[in-house]
Amino acid sequence: MSSAGALHAFRPNPLLAPQLIQTVLATKRPVRGRFAGHPHAMHRASVQHLLDCGIADGDPVRLTGMYARQPESRAPRGLVVLIHGWEGSHDSAYLYSMASKVYDAGWNVFRLNLRDHAGTHALNPRLFHSARIEEVLNGVRAARLIDDNPSRPLAVIGFSLGGNFALRVGLQGPAVGVTPQLSIGISPSIDPGATLRAIDNGPAVFKRYFLDKWRKTLAAKAEAWPGRHDLTALASITSFVEITRRFVAEHTEFGCLEDYLGRYTLTPPMLMGAASPLAILTAQDDTVIPFADFDGLGARGSVIAYDAPKRGGHCGFIENLALESWAEKRVVDLLSRI
Repeated sequence: MSSAGALHAFRPNPLLAPQLIQTVLATKRPVRGRFAGHPHAMHRASVQHLLDCGIADGDPVRLTGMYARQPESRAPRGLVVLIHGWEGSHDSAYLYSMASKVYDAGWNVFRLNLRDHAGTHALNPRLFHSARIEEVLNGVRAARLIDDNPSRPLAVIGFSLGGNFALRVGLQGPAVGVTPQLSIGISPSIDPGATLRAIDNGPAVFKRYFLDKWRKTLAAKAEAWPGRHDLTALASITSFVEITRRFVAEHTEFGCLEDYLGRYTLTPPMLMGAASPLAILTAQDDTVIPFADFDGLGARGSVIAYDAPKRGGHCGFIENLALESWAEKRVVDLLSRI
């Protein structure tokens, strides 16, 4: 099931084909130029920015990100804003590698950090939750101001939960003056309730990983704002659905879990009827994002590309022993058509 056009279909090396290997490699594979020694050109060009992202719940919102402009000798094709997955950052392997490939293809890149990610727990008093789309839209708007040429094309790329945010930018952004020429969700969580249940019912290693990540970030938030957040009751809950339910009831403005999840659930008809062009890449063997969530989706309407290979895991799509990403090639191909 693919709309990959001229690009070859994703066929991973048999040694890398298992879902667990694909998913682990997404975050753990070595990425050339990511660290000091022989940094990638994007790494050398990157400058950290603190963004003013409006007001939420009466508080000013600030987000951080890394901006890399093309060298003076090269006119940029436009700006790509990249959004990491839940508990990721601008430096996550999958995001950094994608940003490097997009930069090499001639685009300025901005790697945006969500609230309470990348060690920014002290920046904003209130807790991150996944319905905070307004500040992400404001972050994309602020990144465009830094890029200082709004006439150039804009694209947004996100992974997992960041894929959900990227698709929402494409859905909701045009109404507030943020109009990407393309928004791409890679392994996007479009039905967050199904994602929560999949984590609870899936491989124990993933459940432990996500619970441990959340407990650590909640502890970091409580430490950054002493006396502001009492999060101790969440530490003993071992169901991802139930810890989210308790979190929503006690620490968000939503009346119940269902109301909260409904704020960022995306359906295939919504995606195909979006106000700006979208593209979705997902894998049928992803145990975090159930493939059934995409029933009825196709490369129709506003969805200009929908790729769903049988293999790929969660945000993986690693195709050979050189650990190259097919998703990166696909994204560069899609961006070349803007």
